[in-house]
Amino acid sequence: MNLAASSLGRAGPASAMPAPIRIAGGRALVEGAFTDVDVVLADGLVAAIGGETGEPMTLDARGLLVLPGIVDIHGDGFERLVHPRPGVGIDPHIALLEADRQFAANGITTACHAVTWSWEGGARGAGPALAILDAVAALKPHLSVDTLLHLRHETFNLDAEPVILGWIEQGRIDCLAFNDHMAGTIKQRHRPDKMAGMVARSGLTEAGFLALVERTHARADEVPASIARLAAAARGRGLPMLSHDDMSPEMRAWYRGLGCVVAEFPINEETARAAAAAGDPIVFGAPNVLRGGSHTGCPSAAEMAAAGLCSALASDYYYPALPLAPFRLAKEGRLSLARTWDLVSSGPAEALGLADRGRLVAGGRADVVLMEDRSPLPPRVVATLAGGRLVHAAGASLFGPGGA
Repeated sequence: MNLAASSLGRAGPASAMPAPIRIAGGRALVEGAFTDVDVVLADGLVAAIGGETGEPMTLDARGLLVLPGIVDIHGDGFERLVHPRPGVGIDPHIALLEADRQFAANGITTACHAVTWSWEGGARGAGPALAILDAVAALKPHLSVDTLLHLRHETFNLDAEPVILGWIEQGRIDCLAFNDHMAGTIKQRHRPDKMAGMVARSGLTEAGFLALVERTHARADEVPASIARLAAAARGRGLPMLSHDDMSPEMRAWYRGLGCVVAEFPINEETARAAAAAGDPIVFGAPNVLRGGSHTGCPSAAEMAAAGLCSALASDYYYPALPLAPFRLAKEGRLSLARTWDLVSSGPAEALGLADRGRLVAGGRADVVLMEDRSPLPPRVVATLAGGRLVHAAGASLFGPGGA
């Protein structure tokens, strides 16, 4: 399955192509450097870089940075919109429409909803996972940004395998991640303070949840073969695959051998270095950058990026981190802004096999973010264009002198 071909033009209403737009007067990130050049969008694509044009709409980007749209390879912030409080559920359609507004406001033009289906059941059971898949399918014609499904498969969820194989065959998911949180659960199962959140999410009593853990863990010998079957099906459909929280170079190599080449949140530098040596895309969290480190004791995303051990940043649990993290890295002197922006645009696009986006280039998908960076205020997204459509605008100055 060619993601670039299947998702091209899915953002926004599937009616007429958007009107041409000229983005004038900004500093555009083109071929790895910032330059004073206009960017012209037409028919959902970047029509030209530079040149005199007479488009019916002009956006005044003076004083702004013109950047490729953000590609979020892993975002599960929507979970807090579906369940804003423990035990409180909101219609997934309402929650996903709100998530779509947040994507546009944060410059995210391609969003992968990281949907977890776990053996835990409850909020991460089969019903909620299917509800998100169905809601995205129903809402797709009405969403502002290109919205993809990133299935986070808990590998001990063995009974889910036939259903997931069906979803792969039907084209219902766009990438597949292998997650294994069982090892940590087993280690912490006798610590009520550590287990409280999982117990509450499952909807079971503590005793019932611990019994479920024991029953599920008893099938550990079946897990590798199940992973291999799912990976073979995903390979057959050309789906990108990620392994989550790789614990060792050996674990990374095993997944790589199955065609699962994206290392998502490796838990130590040794594993990240092994992934980099093999040419694997490596994903870390943008919130890790903003917070100055991991909240779980894993590697610092900023240090990994500076060492060349991070090729993509993900929103993880906080969408606003994505447009801000590249500026934070640049201001800390880790890398140039041109390079750090690759971590949220071309890097994740390449990891997902989306060759049509992530860079401002003639013929590429017309995903563009206009940002203002005026210290001491945080950088802010002023406008977002997804598939050539203006889906977010934060100020009338865009339509000022020289505007439409």
